Amino acid sequence: MFNLLLFTLVGAGAQLVDGALGMAFGVTATTLLMIGGLGPAQASAAVHLAEVGTTLASGLSHWKFKNIDWKLVAKLGVPGAIGAFIGATVLSGLSTEAAVPITATILIAIGVYVALRFSVRPPATAQARTTPHTARFLSPLGLFGGFIDASGGGGWGPITTSTLLSRGKTAPRTVIGSVSASEFLVASAASLGFLVGLGRESAGNLLVVAGLALGGVIAAPFAAWLVSRVPATLLGTAVGGVIVLTNTQKMFKSFDITGAVTVAGYVAILSAWVALLVYAWQRSKLTAAEAQGEFAGIELAVEKEINGPAIQPENR
Repeated sequence: MFNLLLFTLVGAGAQLVDGALGMAFGVTATTLLMIGGLGPAQASAAVHLAEVGTTLASGLSHWKFKNIDWKLVAKLGVPGAIGAFIGATVLSGLSTEAAVPITATILIAIGVYVALRFSVRPPATAQARTTPHTARFLSPLGLFGGFIDASGGGGWGPITTSTLLSRGKTAPRTVIGSVSASEFLVASAASLGFLVGLGRESAGNLLVVAGLALGGVIAAPFAAWLVSRVPATLLGTAVGGVIVLTNTQKMFKSFDITGAVTVAGYVAILSAWVALLVYAWQRSKLTAAEAQGEFAGIELAVEKEINGPAIQPENR
């Protein structure tokens, strides 16, 4: 019972991040499970099996609200599924000792990417409801994103969503909806890959899967509330820093690095993280001020449209 509660809390925490940022459920959940002592392959297998259900529900929701470009789903999701299957079988074939530094390195890179993406370069916006990108661009992106997602325990959203949003050619709602729908293919293929690579061991963590799924469902409404209260720039930067810090600790432990080197490493990471958090906070305040100014201008224009121009008093 205690373990189910623990994994439910992990799923809730990951969903709070994913619901507020539109990404990073897998990265956050895998990081938390590895901190709890689960091996990289077992953690990734459990996360992806849980994501089969959560991504299906997410995809159906986006379909209902017409946020999906099915051509984008096919061009991105099918190569992503192939990459995920390969990544899962590769990770399954590594020993735990060899897999930990590899997975930690991938997660550190994703954490740095997420922190910089939300603090330094927020995504561009567009209004196109269908993507102009061809399979020549989307297929390698999906293949790479799927491989990293399965072998690193997460990364599909940070890689594909961030890349497509940064291109600024497709409406954000279409990008997020289509990437979420295509992630069902990725999670299913990764789960199949872990089943092939790990055998019954991949299904031996059903308690973890149930906890992650239950926590995700419970946290979904709170995530919707969180995104309306905390700026995405600040939250994304904070989450990226946590991922980098926790996986750096695993890297140091894997290579038996201790003493002054670890202290210097932690100080450098914390200093950079705090600087990015301050920058993200200042950016969020500036964005809020600009939005408030634009809203005030719109209100004034509407008021003039309704009441007409003010009548100037006659000079007597």
